[in-house]
Amino acid sequence: MNGKLQMKGIFRAIGHYFTFFLLVAFVVTCCMTLFVTTLSNNMGIALTSENLNAAAKITFWNVILISLLFTVIDATRRKLTVDRPVKHISEALEKMMQGDFSVRVAHVSKLVADDRFNDIIDGINKMAEELSGVETLRTDFIANVSHEMKTPLAVIQNYGTLLGAPDLPDDKRIEYARAVADSSRRLADMMTNILKLNRLENQQIYPKAETYNLGEQICESLLGYENVWEARGIEIDTDIDEDVFVCADSELLSLVWNNLFSNAFKFTESGGTVTVSLKATERFAVVRVKDTGCGMSAEVGAHIFEKFYQGDTSHATQGNGLGLALVKRVVDIMQGEIGVESVLGEGTTFTVKIRRAENGLEEAR
Repeated sequence: MNGKLQMKGIFRAIGHYFTFFLLVAFVVTCCMTLFVTTLSNNMGIALTSENLNAAAKITFWNVILISLLFTVIDATRRKLTVDRPVKHISEALEKMMQGDFSVRVAHVSKLVADDRFNDIIDGINKMAEELSGVETLRTDFIANVSHEMKTPLAVIQNYGTLLGAPDLPDDKRIEYARAVADSSRRLADMMTNILKLNRLENQQIYPKAETYNLGEQICESLLGYENVWEARGIEIDTDIDEDVFVCADSELLSLVWNNLFSNAFKFTESGGTVTVSLKATERFAVVRVKDTGCGMSAEVGAHIFEKFYQGDTSHATQGNGLGLALVKRVVDIMQGEIGVESVLGEGTTFTVKIRRAENGLEEAR
């Protein structure tokens, strides 16, 4: 491979030399012809064949030397201004092809090379940075999935072994079977959420926009948790404006409300309060879900929408850290906004803004 590259380099140098030779020979011949003709006509000097032969030989060797000089200068220029930057870029791309996304290409001096190389280098460095981030996310995702799957699988395995005991009492058998069922449900929910999130992130789910009453959907979703709030004595406070219509995918938005309500009830202690409000502004329908749970710090709040992130590990068995990541992705697809406000020890409020619809048509204002 190196031999072929060397041969290509030699042939390229020879080609450059002959190019300069022909160019210099043409220019020098034209100039000498013009000079000799002018000199002969104006000064009446007779040119003999011997003088012309001597002048031709000197001119020929001058052409060879000048062509060689031009070739060396051009080769040096190419080496400094083209070959060296291209070599650095090629080496960086080769490392990136091998999976090393930490590589960065240094800028070339504007005095040596064309500044447009720096534009290419900036693009390569930006691409390497993005790929590095994607690779980190992929590695973290695999590690988190493996970790999250390990716990329910261990529970299923352990309780499944215990269920095989011949002298196991009925009450213990029911308890162990319930633990196996709960772990299986958690594992199934995690797989379902992973698939949904993957399809959303890869834009394999296309929203089907329709105009509908958002207040009715929120009330229906909230009623789905009636058994939860009644069993734990949680007070429900609602403030729902009437006739607030949105133009959105109702199935995707139901994921948002179900996840927010599930979180609110999960973190609210018995006897606490969950507040749900829907207010209409000129352009948006604003939904707030507030709980009186444990709240969270600013550091936790900054990561709450990341996949598999669980700020409160005491409730880890009740979720898998994918719900809010799904919520964020759905809201982004709907071109809406979501924010969170929380005070540690007092509670958390999630605010979702979805563009309103008027007379069946999405507002353009």
